[in-house]
Amino acid sequence: MRPIDTGFPMIHQARDVPPNMADRLIVALDVESVAAAASMADRLDGVVSFFKIGLWLLFAPGVDRLIDTLIGRGKKVFLDAKMFDIPQTVNKGIVQAARRGISFVTVHGDDAIMRAASQGRGDSPLKVFAVTVLTSLDDAALHGMGYNFGARELVRRRAASAVLCGCDGIIASAEDNPDDIRRLAGGPGLLIATPGIRQAQGNVNDHKRLATPREAIRNGADYLIVGRPIVEAPDPAAAARSFVRDMGEAASLLPA
Repeated sequence: MRPIDTGFPMIHQARDVPPNMADRLIVALDVESVAAAASMADRLDGVVSFFKIGLWLLFAPGVDRLIDTLIGRGKKVFLDAKMFDIPQTVNKGIVQAARRGISFVTVHGDDAIMRAASQGRGDSPLKVFAVTVLTSLDDAALHGMGYNFGARELVRRRAASAVLCGCDGIIASAEDNPDDIRRLAGGPGLLIATPGIRQAQGNVNDHKRLATPREAIRNGADYLIVGRPIVEAPDPAAAARSFVRDMGEAASLLPA
């Protein structure tokens, strides 16, 4: 697929991220059916090369064929499985994901789970991302769950553990400041993918910790995960281009 020309210079960073900003936008195929997901991928062809498949589709009939089709067409697939099970089960699940050609997969930020996932990845190109704190949770929700500290502190603790356990990256809100997370976790190469991305006037949906695409890139996010603002837009391709444009504008202002 020919990458979209954003009009902005290629951005090279120390972390292992694509040089083209369009390849750092991950569209969540949060739609009702595999057929709808396939149609959406077609509508975004030439604009988006990276798609997230999560719980909306993981149990839908035909999802295996969709994954294989996307990979066969040269797209990258982010399997948002949020694995949380005994280490042996997680390890074998990661082995299977690597064999299929999945690009990213998520596991929960438990130390034993993260270590098992990192071992299962082996030397494959699959990248393991640890979930820190869902963007639908804020400090009040965490306190209600029994934590005696807030979301930002929990994200930082889990990021540090992810580095020690060999994960490639974490899922964290741009509000948590990805650059600060890497610095405090002692992991300058830690990749950070951020959900909860909305345009300034967009619907926040059920996210409580969110940011605009410009804010996320300025704060050091590597990949932006966007679902409903694109897949529910009247013109999904135009919406995706708008996100890429904002990302590129923010990146062009970052220090070299």
